Amino acid sequence: MGEIKRIAVFTSGGDAPGMNAAVRAVVRTATYNDLHVYGIIRGYQGMIDCDFKRMETRDVGNILHRGGTVLKTARSQDFRTKEGRKLAFENLKANDIDACVAIGGDGTFTGAQIFSKEHKIPFIGIPGTIDNDIYGTDYSIGFDTAVNTAIEAVDRIRDTADSHNRLFFVEVMGRHAGFIGLNTAISSGAAAVMIPETETSIDQLIQKLQKGAKRKKLFSLVIVAEGNQNGGAAEIAAKVKEKFDYYDTKVAIIGHLQRGGAPSGLDRVLASRMGFHAVEGLLSGKKDVAVGVVNNKIKFTSFKDAISKVKKPNKDLIRMAEILAQ
Repeated sequence: MGEIKRIAVFTSGGDAPGMNAAVRAVVRTATYNDLHVYGIIRGYQGMIDCDFKRMETRDVGNILHRGGTVLKTARSQDFRTKEGRKLAFENLKANDIDACVAIGGDGTFTGAQIFSKEHKIPFIGIPGTIDNDIYGTDYSIGFDTAVNTAIEAVDRIRDTADSHNRLFFVEVMGRHAGFIGLNTAISSGAAAVMIPETETSIDQLIQKLQKGAKRKKLFSLVIVAEGNQNGGAAEIAAKVKEKFDYYDTKVAIIGHLQRGGAPSGLDRVLASRMGFHAVEGLLSGKKDVAVGVVNNKIKFTSFKDAISKVKKPNKDLIRMAEILAQ
């Protein structure tokens, strides 16, 4: 690998609070090391369309606190083809770009792995996804903010549930991972949580709710990760209502509120650390890896492992949630 003089940074896939903090850290760390930095607008599609923007320190001022991504994001079908990736490579070389920092989730890392293998351009990934399902890091950018947003929503729902003797099924994001659901359930004192990693039948759920009813519990909250085996919150609520009508049953779907908003302090620091070490990693010769934080220490994980290995919630945390929900 030759000397790195110019790098590009881009965000891809679903947006996550803290992505801007990561972009800021990449640009300022690269500038400090006398590198030229280009932002690619709209991820891999922007790479194909040659939508590049030179970025300097002043360009990333006043973005640390902003949600979303100033570089925009998109999912590119063209990049899935060899022809599309070849065009992207030609655009990078035409702009003398030597390496890339990719901020996103497993789809972003998969694209980076394939592209890097085909065209020999070093990539380092920064995990930016609210689902927190990337192997090789304890936390991904946006997760803490998403959980805080969900907790705030559930706290508000709790007020009306308590006032009306209601059972609320609250659906949070997590198509394949229950990290948001589990942490929201523990933090909000929910009676139960339904996540993809554990199997809880409708009958088991009803048994838990019946125990609460026997104790004259005035209301109940059930947190549902959208990817659990029993369906969405509305579907589960309907099944429960057929067999258990002690409460007035309602459904709330928080949805994309969890993606937006200003990043939490934790996400701002995490994103800054990852952006800083992504550039430092490239300069030290690292490539085809994702930067992560494990036990509060920086760790680099191969794209292969970050993509293929499954990250699951801590079993002790799941057990604790069960016990505290009684």
